[in-house]
Amino acid sequence: MNLNIQRMTALFCALATLPAIAAEAYPAKPIRIVVAYTPAGTTDILARAIGQKLTEAWGQSVIVDNRPGANGNIGTEYAAKATPDGYTLLMTTAAPHGVNPGLYRKLGFDAVKDFAGISLVATVPNVLVVNNNVPVKDVKELIAHLRANPGKINFGSPGYGSTGHMSTELFMSMTGTKMNHVPYKG
Repeated sequence: MNLNIQRMTALFCALATLPAIAAEAYPAKPIRIVVAYTPAGTTDILARAIGQKLTEAWGQSVIVDNRPGANGNIGTEYAAKATPDGYTLLMTTAAPHGVNPGLYRKLGFDAVKDFAGISLVATVPNVLVVNNNVPVKDVKELIAHLRANPGKINFGSPGYGSTGHMSTELFMSMTGTKMNHVPYKG
């Protein structure tokens, strides 16, 4: 009786491996990394570096597909509507999943249900920089300059709702200053 239980257990264990044996080797075709921002930006550069390493490791092409616009919504929606077979990955920032649901009425994707996180790839700081022609040497002088010139100074960001945009809005709110937002599509 004890021998039969051992044989049955061995048989069930062997049968349990059949789906893995029958499964297609991954990746069997090129992988697409959708980047929700413009080429040559931080997200794109990281995706290309990762794509190169994955190509070397897997022996399969990894294609970076930039789909910028709407603070990452265009590329994120494209990835959400792709066949969920593991051959389309999304490289984005926190904006489409964390900020945009509060800024946009219609996203075209469910920020929680349509995606499964794989990995935090990098953390990127926001930095405050000014043109060399601006007559300031530190943040205190910048605040004084902005207060003396309300609405005359522009600031750029990757787009509405991006961390660059939101952090500058917070900066202006905290310092009582006013600048004009000039968003770039990426």
